[in-house]
Amino acid sequence: MSDSRPRFIWYELMTSDQAGAEAFYRAVVGWALADAGQPGMRYTILSAGERGMGGVMALPAGAATAGMRPGWLGYVGVPDTDGAAERIARAGGAIHRGPDDIPDVGRFAVVADPGGALFQLLTPLPRADAPPPPDLEAPGMVSWHELYSRSGQEKAFAFYAEQFGWETLELMDMGPMGKYRIFGAGGVAMGGMMDAPENVPGSAWSFYVNVAGIDAAADRIRAHGGQVLMGPHEVPGGRWIVQATDPQGAAFALVSATR
Repeated sequence: MSDSRPRFIWYELMTSDQAGAEAFYRAVVGWALADAGQPGMRYTILSAGERGMGGVMALPAGAATAGMRPGWLGYVGVPDTDGAAERIARAGGAIHRGPDDIPDVGRFAVVADPGGALFQLLTPLPRADAPPPPDLEAPGMVSWHELYSRSGQEKAFAFYAEQFGWETLELMDMGPMGKYRIFGAGGVAMGGMMDAPENVPGSAWSFYVNVAGIDAAADRIRAHGGQVLMGPHEVPGGRWIVQATDPQGAAFALVSATR
């Protein structure tokens, strides 16, 4: 992954029941859990094998009062969080939490695209022992990022292309559902963008986590209190997916090379 354009580098679940969510994803995905040691708060690192890929934290009381529901957010790695946030605001996006420091981690901000889809920016602190780029096809890693946009995928893509240099790799005709735009950087696919379906209340990113065997994974979702909303369903390329919610109502998706 030598191309230097920004990509999603971390994923964070904010939930109404941290212990319950942690137990659910450990059972369904197989992530290992470890306390991050953040002062004054519980933040749990999720690891795929030896590789940290995300974290879990309690939904802040103020956010819950304001109507925010449990959900996953992705962090896009950028060289300058402050500058990136300013450019997003100028382009019609929103800054929900201005740039701030995470001790021993880096500088972050919570932002949204012009259609309202939330994501985060992160400029990691330099590390002499920085690990090599992850294998995004490994079990437990996120291999696909899907945007449902209320402003339409064309406008959404124009925004992300301007901000991060992402490019269109393929435009698929889905008939009445419109176009499905496969985007990426350096010729490597990162995900897809589409107009938000009627059952999706607002613009949002969805993240697909790799598992081995989609039927067994769907069974684990149901057995541990989650709900399968769609699938198992085969997608182009021969992979299988399910879209689901966890017991707290956060949406997520799984993908597998095998049924």
